[in-house]
Amino acid sequence: MASITAAASAVAAPRVQAQRRVAPSAFVGAPVARRQTLVARPAQKAQQQQSRSTAVQVFAVRDGQVLDRPLRVAVIGGGPSGACAAESLAKGGCETYLIERKMDNCKPCGGAIPICMVEEFDLPMEIIDRRVTKMKMISPSNREVDVGKTLNEKEWIGMCRREVFDDFLRKRADKLGANLINGLFMGLEQSSADGPITIRYNAYKEGDKVGTPSTMEVDLVIGADGANSRVAKDIDAGEYDYAIAFQERIRIPDDKMDYYKDLAEMYVGDDVSPDFYGWVFPKYDHVAVGTGTVVNKTAIKQYQQATRDRAKVKTEGGQIIRVEAHPIPEHPRPRRVKGRVTLVGDAAGYVTKCSGEGIYFAAKSGRMAGEAIVKASEGGKKMVGERALRNYLDEFDRKYWATYKVLDILQKVFYRSNPAREAFVEMCESSYVQKMTFDSYLYKTVVPGNPLDDVKLLVDTVGSLLRSNALRAKDSNSVNVSFGSKSNEEKLQPAA
Repeated sequence: MASITAAASAVAAPRVQAQRRVAPSAFVGAPVARRQTLVARPAQKAQQQQSRSTAVQVFAVRDGQVLDRPLRVAVIGGGPSGACAAESLAKGGCETYLIERKMDNCKPCGGAIPICMVEEFDLPMEIIDRRVTKMKMISPSNREVDVGKTLNEKEWIGMCRREVFDDFLRKRADKLGANLINGLFMGLEQSSADGPITIRYNAYKEGDKVGTPSTMEVDLVIGADGANSRVAKDIDAGEYDYAIAFQERIRIPDDKMDYYKDLAEMYVGDDVSPDFYGWVFPKYDHVAVGTGTVVNKTAIKQYQQATRDRAKVKTEGGQIIRVEAHPIPEHPRPRRVKGRVTLVGDAAGYVTKCSGEGIYFAAKSGRMAGEAIVKASEGGKKMVGERALRNYLDEFDRKYWATYKVLDILQKVFYRSNPAREAFVEMCESSYVQKMTFDSYLYKTVVPGNPLDDVKLLVDTVGSLLRSNALRAKDSNSVNVSFGSKSNEEKLQPAA
């Protein structure tokens, strides 16, 4: 643990040795005012002579040293990554603080979770709004391909509202012993490598608009504070590119909602996004319509309008009940650990390309970081440092590197032009592709393919690309849709 040394008592007189020593545990986590009262209370004269110049002595603790109190960890951010990290830490015997400013936060997110997550994270069915068993991939020319033919009766994709999902995870961490703090993280400092980390935050009471500046000292910090992570800035984690996600929640008539009861739609095309896709995902009593982009963030509202245009017939008569926008990372940060601080979830950059999925990997990274700390500290009994945090990173990368790489390649190949997107949608008609895709998504592993089927798939893909390019050369209107154009609306009219 760290120490604050007296400015004017650098040379301590022998008589000060009579001071009682305060256990290191008395300092870590204590507010500054209390720490100052815990400083040595020597015999009368010695204390009186030095009372004005004596500051708090705090003790450093090296990695591996046995503690006389539980290991103390602060988790910054209460989304899936932070809540799951806090849960693992509290359950494992660590003194855990979960700091979150917006306890009712509604991140603009499609809200899709794989079926494996339900069992793995012991999620109750009541927090899942819809079980999607059918998907439509819709090409730039509005060609629709039904996806999900290979799903069995027990397989589905869960759709949830983030405000419900995140709240459940936070409350579970709280029940297991984590300390929830309604606060806004402001920064951190550490005076020495083995010393405690001082957290600065503004604490809020219910109804407060202005927070109270507060501090606490902890042994480790997990940054789970999203794409704009302040923790990442404090450890100089490096910059990364990010997408802007824009989403509108729309309450539509019952008959149209019935159409979407177990169906999700994904639209691709330069009109809805130059490098991503637009979506219509069903929620409890409404649909979420959204899109995202990295390369042209200033046009996000135009892409959103185009997505609504493409889904106009099926959402007509709807009322917008909420508008949301948020940055989404595009790749892991250059640095994800420094000393006794590490990053998880969006703060670390764990969102996949092509699909834009992040909920599962956020929760998983938080849990893995928490478990790595608990294991290395032997249930919160020993001090741990960067080595334990790097064990979490190594395990995460080893398990999911291939998934991120494959999806990165798919985005580069199929999202680069409308002809490529047409080929992608055509490819999705293959039962083999659907099985490979859903097995990988639902169970979070890259499924090895059959060599003969892979060769056939390659030939079919090349053929699709060639046909799509020929189609564009013959009639560019068939694969290009402009923002809110009349031609787009005509394409959306139901057949007579």
